[in-house]
Amino acid sequence: MSAFDKAFDLLIGHEGGYSTDRSDRGNWTGGAVGKGEFKGTKYGISAAAYPALDIKNLTIAQARAIYKRDYWDKVRGDELPPAFALIAFDAAVNAGVRPGSRFLQMALRVGADGVIGPQTIAAARAARDPVGVMVEALAQRAEYNRKAPSADAHGLGWSRRLFNLAFQAIDF
Repeated sequence: MSAFDKAFDLLIGHEGGYSTDRSDRGNWTGGAVGKGEFKGTKYGISAAAYPALDIKNLTIAQARAIYKRDYWDKVRGDELPPAFALIAFDAAVNAGVRPGSRFLQMALRVGADGVIGPQTIAAARAARDPVGVMVEALAQRAEYNRKAPSADAHGLGWSRRLFNLAFQAIDF
Protein backbone atom coordinates (compact mmCIF):
# COMPACT_ATOMS: atom_id res chain seq x y z
CA MET A 1 0.00 0.00 0.00
CA SER A 2 1.41 3.40 -0.97
CA ALA A 3 1.90 6.25 1.49
CA PHE A 4 -0.91 8.11 -0.27
CA ASP A 5 -3.30 5.17 0.10
CA LYS A 6 -2.52 4.90 3.83
CA ALA A 7 -2.88 8.67 4.30
CA PHE A 8 -6.15 8.73 2.37
CA ASP A 9 -7.60 5.92 4.49
CA LEU A 10 -6.72 7.84 7.67
CA LEU A 11 -8.08 11.10 6.27
CA ILE A 12 -11.41 9.58 5.26
CA GLY A 13 -11.76 8.39 8.85
CA HIS A 14 -11.70 12.07 9.87
CA GLU A 15 -13.82 13.43 7.03
CA GLY A 16 -16.77 11.04 7.00
CA GLY A 17 -19.72 10.73 4.65
CA TYR A 18 -22.41 13.01 3.28
CA SER A 19 -23.17 16.13 5.33
CA THR A 20 -26.15 18.43 4.84
CA ASP A 21 -25.67 20.88 7.68
CA ARG A 22 -27.22 24.11 6.36
CA SER A 23 -25.20 26.16 8.88
CA ASP A 24 -21.87 24.93 7.43
CA ARG A 25 -20.54 27.43 4.88
CA GLY A 26 -18.68 24.66 3.09
CA ASN A 27 -21.96 23.09 2.06
CA TRP A 28 -22.87 26.11 -0.09
CA THR A 29 -21.39 26.71 -3.55
CA GLY A 30 -20.88 30.38 -2.69
CA GLY A 31 -18.74 29.56 0.36
CA ALA A 32 -21.09 31.28 2.83
CA VAL A 33 -24.33 30.19 4.45
CA GLY A 34 -27.18 31.02 2.09
CA LYS A 35 -24.88 31.96 -0.82
CA GLY A 36 -25.14 29.92 -3.98
CA GLU A 37 -26.60 26.45 -4.17
CA PHE A 38 -26.80 24.13 -1.18
CA LYS A 39 -25.07 20.87 -2.18
CA GLY A 40 -23.46 19.60 1.02
CA THR A 41 -20.13 17.91 1.62
CA LYS A 42 -19.17 14.30 1.06
CA TYR A 43 -15.91 12.61 2.06
CA GLY A 44 -14.70 16.09 3.01
CA ILE A 45 -15.17 17.36 -0.55
CA SER A 46 -17.21 20.54 -0.14
CA ALA A 47 -19.57 22.41 -2.43
CA ALA A 48 -17.66 25.59 -1.60
CA ALA A 49 -14.38 24.15 -2.91
CA TYR A 50 -15.93 22.22 -5.81
CA PRO A 51 -19.10 24.12 -6.79
CA ALA A 52 -19.55 22.34 -10.14
CA LEU A 53 -19.24 18.85 -8.65
CA ASP A 54 -22.25 16.60 -7.98
CA ILE A 55 -21.44 16.22 -4.28
CA LYS A 56 -24.32 13.93 -3.36
CA ASN A 57 -23.33 11.33 -5.97
CA LEU A 58 -19.57 11.61 -5.45
CA THR A 59 -17.94 8.17 -5.21
CA ILE A 60 -15.07 7.25 -2.93
CA ALA A 61 -12.93 6.62 -6.04
CA GLN A 62 -13.65 10.15 -7.30
CA ALA A 63 -12.84 11.58 -3.86
CA ARG A 64 -9.56 9.63 -3.79
CA ALA A 65 -8.58 11.06 -7.21
CA ILE A 66 -9.41 14.61 -6.06
CA TYR A 67 -7.38 14.23 -2.87
CA LYS A 68 -4.41 12.82 -4.77
CA ARG A 69 -4.40 15.52 -7.47
CA ASP A 70 -5.39 18.59 -5.45
CA TYR A 71 -3.78 17.92 -2.08
CA TRP A 72 -1.26 15.06 -1.89
CA ASP A 73 0.53 15.98 -5.10
CA LYS A 74 0.49 19.70 -4.22
CA VAL A 75 2.27 19.06 -0.90
CA ARG A 76 4.62 16.66 -2.72
CA GLY A 77 3.66 13.85 -0.40
CA ASP A 78 5.65 11.22 -2.29
CA GLU A 79 8.86 13.22 -1.72
CA LEU A 80 8.45 13.97 1.99
CA PRO A 81 9.17 11.56 4.83
CA PRO A 82 5.87 9.66 5.32
CA ALA A 83 4.92 11.17 8.70
CA PHE A 84 5.55 14.70 7.43
CA ALA A 85 3.59 13.91 4.26
CA LEU A 86 0.61 12.83 6.37
CA ILE A 87 0.79 16.00 8.48
CA ALA A 88 1.05 18.30 5.43
CA PHE A 89 -1.63 16.41 3.48
CA ASP A 90 -4.19 16.50 6.28
CA ALA A 91 -3.48 20.18 6.91
CA ALA A 92 -3.83 20.99 3.20
CA VAL A 93 -7.23 19.29 3.11
CA ASN A 94 -8.45 20.96 6.29
CA ALA A 95 -6.96 24.46 5.92
CA GLY A 96 -5.89 24.75 2.27
CA VAL A 97 -2.71 23.79 0.44
CA ARG A 98 -0.79 27.00 1.14
CA PRO A 99 -1.56 27.25 4.88
CA GLY A 100 -1.09 23.48 5.26
CA SER A 101 2.32 23.70 3.61
CA ARG A 102 3.29 26.73 5.73
CA PHE A 103 2.67 24.82 8.99
CA LEU A 104 5.30 22.25 8.00
CA GLN A 105 7.65 24.93 6.65
CA MET A 106 7.45 26.93 9.89
CA ALA A 107 8.17 23.78 11.88
CA LEU A 108 11.19 23.05 9.69
CA ARG A 109 12.33 26.69 9.95
CA VAL A 110 12.51 27.22 6.20
CA GLY A 111 10.92 29.99 4.17
CA ALA A 112 7.19 29.64 4.79
CA ASP A 113 5.87 30.59 1.36
CA GLY A 114 3.19 27.87 1.28
CA VAL A 115 4.79 26.01 -1.63
CA ILE A 116 6.69 22.86 -0.78
CA GLY A 117 9.80 22.83 -2.93
CA PRO A 118 13.35 21.49 -2.86
CA GLN A 119 14.37 23.47 0.26
CA THR A 120 11.43 22.17 2.29
CA ILE A 121 11.93 18.60 1.08
CA ALA A 122 15.65 18.71 1.91
CA ALA A 123 14.96 20.12 5.39
CA ALA A 124 12.28 17.48 6.00
CA ARG A 125 14.62 14.66 4.99
CA ALA A 126 17.41 16.06 7.17
CA ALA A 127 15.26 16.71 10.27
CA ARG A 128 17.05 15.47 13.38
CA ASP A 129 13.98 15.67 15.62
CA PRO A 130 11.01 14.50 13.54
CA VAL A 131 8.68 14.33 16.53
CA GLY A 132 9.56 17.91 17.44
CA VAL A 133 8.87 19.00 13.85
CA MET A 134 5.48 17.26 13.89
CA VAL A 135 4.56 18.80 17.24
CA GLU A 136 5.48 22.27 15.98
CA ALA A 137 3.58 21.82 12.69
CA LEU A 138 0.48 20.69 14.62
CA ALA A 139 0.86 23.57 17.09
CA GLN A 140 1.04 26.05 14.20
CA ARG A 141 -2.13 24.48 12.80
CA ALA A 142 -3.87 24.60 16.18
CA GLU A 143 -3.12 28.31 16.45
CA TYR A 144 -4.44 28.87 12.92
CA ASN A 145 -7.60 26.93 13.82
CA ARG A 146 -8.07 28.95 17.01
CA LYS A 147 -8.26 32.15 14.97
CA ALA A 148 -10.67 30.75 12.35
CA PRO A 149 -14.12 32.37 12.16
CA SER A 150 -15.87 29.04 12.80
CA ALA A 151 -13.61 27.99 15.70
CA ASP A 152 -16.46 28.26 18.21
CA ALA A 153 -18.55 25.77 16.24
CA HIS A 154 -15.82 23.40 15.03
CA GLY A 155 -12.75 23.99 17.21
CA LEU A 156 -13.21 21.03 19.52
CA GLY A 157 -13.59 18.66 16.57
CA TRP A 158 -10.51 20.16 14.91
CA SER A 159 -8.54 19.66 18.14
CA ARG A 160 -9.61 16.02 18.32
CA ARG A 161 -8.47 15.57 14.74
CA LEU A 162 -5.04 17.06 15.54
CA PHE A 163 -4.54 14.85 18.58
CA ASN A 164 -5.50 11.78 16.56
CA LEU A 165 -3.20 12.88 13.76
CA ALA A 166 -0.24 13.20 16.13
CA PHE A 167 -0.53 9.54 17.12
CA GLN A 168 -1.25 8.40 13.56
CA ALA A 169 1.82 10.24 12.20
CA ILE A 170 4.17 8.58 14.70
CA ASP A 171 3.04 5.14 13.52
CA PHE A 172 2.82 6.13 9.85
